[in-house]
Amino acid sequence: MANTASRRRLLRRLLQEHVVRSQAEIVELLAERGHGVTQATVSRDLAAIGASKDGSHRYVLGGSDEVDTALEELAHVLDEYAESIVGSGQLVVVRTPPGAAQVVAGAIDRARVADVLGTVAGDDTVLVITTEHNDAAELAARLERIGENP
Repeated sequence: MANTASRRRLLRRLLQEHVVRSQAEIVELLAERGHGVTQATVSRDLAAIGASKDGSHRYVLGGSDEVDTALEELAHVLDEYAESIVGSGQLVVVRTPPGAAQVVAGAIDRARVADVLGTVAGDDTVLVITTEHNDAAELAARLERIGENP
């Protein structure tokens, strides 16, 4: 199972970093990285991670409607629960009322906010970890704008 999980993590990363238009290309990219698989396995993996072809016939994760809905949910959740959003270095701290941090972290994760590596939620605090070259203060400002009620 660990092999399947690591392959699927790699597949997600490949789809984010490369323009891939065929399953044969995916088979090649995976093989170059030590995962020798068949086209049938790639097909199952694509379905499992929710990837599909977009309007330009490239494989992407999730559909734009799914991302739009997740961003709308994130805007609502931040508006409702975020008491403060502060960034420093590569970390953003979102303060919430007690018990709300899991809700906020889940919404950030589902929205696939650019430059977010991941979240860790406690009871009333969410730690948002940014990608290596991102400025957390800029990400905090973007999260503030997402949470503004139009």
